[in-house]
Amino acid sequence: MKLLTGLIFCSLLLGAHGLLSFLREAGQGAWDMWRAYSDMREANYINADKYFHARGNYDAAQRGPGGEWAAKVISGKDPNHFRPAGLPDKY
Repeated sequence: MKLLTGLIFCSLLLGAHGLLSFLREAGQGAWDMWRAYSDMREANYINADKYFHARGNYDAAQRGPGGEWAAKVISGKDPNHFRPAGLPDKY
């Protein structure tokens, strides 16, 4: 009986760890998207909005399942696919 209780406790603990990991990744993914938005505002470059949106989502998706969840609104294309000509390398 103690073994069964221990196994149940361990499985619950591991499940909670997975949930916390997912939530942390989702938060980091949201921060990646916010950083890309801030960079877009700073760059103030015409026709660069798709690039920054794709970059934020791409960075978020690299975080893991939580980041993928946070970024699933658009496709996972490489953000350079949307990079406008002449956008400074800083971004």
